[in-house]
Amino acid sequence: MAEERVTTVETPSGETHSHTTTVVDDGRSGGGAGWLIAIVLIIAVIAAIYFFSNMSTSQNAKNNAIAGAAHSVGTAASQVGNAAENAANNTAH
Repeated sequence: MAEERVTTVETPSGETHSHTTTVVDDGRSGGGAGWLIAIVLIIAVIAAIYFFSNMSTSQNAKNNAIAGAAHSVGTAASQVGNAAENAANNTAH
């Protein structure tokens, strides 16, 4: 739909000047592009949350494995110390 606006200006000397402005309104909206961008952004946010939560879980599993290994090394060292003490006591008798 087009609308024409005519503006007429009269100068003090009596001359008139007309100016025509045409305004076109085709009635189209943004279409589906806005919705498409919103959906892509929501999917990206969900993927980022999933990725970072899995990364945190992996980090916790790694930390637990390291703590378990350190505990095992400590237990083994204690057993070696006990064995050495027993051997020393048996040699002394």
